[in-house]
Amino acid sequence: MKTAFTFAEEGLLHDTGPRHPERPDRLRAIRDAFEAAGLKPPRLEAKRASRDDLLRIHTAEHIDTIEESCRSAGHYPDADTVMMEASWDAALLAAGSAIGACEAVLDGAFDSAFNAMRPPGHHAERDHAMGFCLFNNVAIAAKWLTDARGLSRVAILDWDVHHGNGTQHSLYDDPSVYYISLHQFPHYPGTGRAEERGEANTNLNIPMAPGVSAELWLEAIETVVVPTLETFDPEILLISCGFDAHKNDPLSDQNLTTDDFAEMTRRIKGIAGGRIVSLLEGGYDTQALGESSVAHFRALQE
Repeated sequence: MKTAFTFAEEGLLHDTGPRHPERPDRLRAIRDAFEAAGLKPPRLEAKRASRDDLLRIHTAEHIDTIEESCRSAGHYPDADTVMMEASWDAALLAAGSAIGACEAVLDGAFDSAFNAMRPPGHHAERDHAMGFCLFNNVAIAAKWLTDARGLSRVAILDWDVHHGNGTQHSLYDDPSVYYISLHQFPHYPGTGRAEERGEANTNLNIPMAPGVSAELWLEAIETVVVPTLETFDPEILLISCGFDAHKNDPLSDQNLTTDDFAEMTRRIKGIAGGRIVSLLEGGYDTQALGESSVAHFRALQE
């Protein structure tokens, strides 16, 4: 399989501070782990999202507020979501590279892609930032696929340990996008109940109790996620790829290992003919993040 990789140095300039969980060291850990593993994948150039790209998901007021907050390094109402001048460019690149990876896979340049970009996106709502996320990268890419490229069936699989509230809310009643989330519940941000299905029944939450075994995650992939996606038959699969369900992650209470992330990847590789775009979300133990990213990428390549 030909798998592309997106990494941009600009992502390191989004400096949230040395004690913030979502800090530049996350990308350094992935870069260093790829080098240590001898991985030299083909690189996709990170491209900036346009205002029209962002407007497919976000309100004009939200976009303007984020730009102003970044450029002025001003206070934003969500204390966890830190912004500074370089955050604006990093956020545009994170959203735009999601679109660029989808385009490359859709056009057949690559079978799949892994975007190691930040800030992450799945908590960003239509009209406000939260949970370290400024713009909702995966939702923006999904709407580009349906609106600009005319796809009628796009799937998003979110295995970040936190529910992707922004993705769910943005696409909840959209029959062309099927959103599936496995996440710890109860946990931040408090959304993601199993009964939340959407008007078109294209929203599926699979809550995991704190402390459950990794086998339950793998079983859910095998017995629920894969059959659901096979029935929906998407033309492309996007992964909101958080690694914070790892047993060493400081922001969760789950028990997945590096090998489990590789195995989950293998089990969904047959979906959409292998046309998969994976977008980095969480993962806050830097060693686990680097190792899991390598394992995920290698499984995409198999």
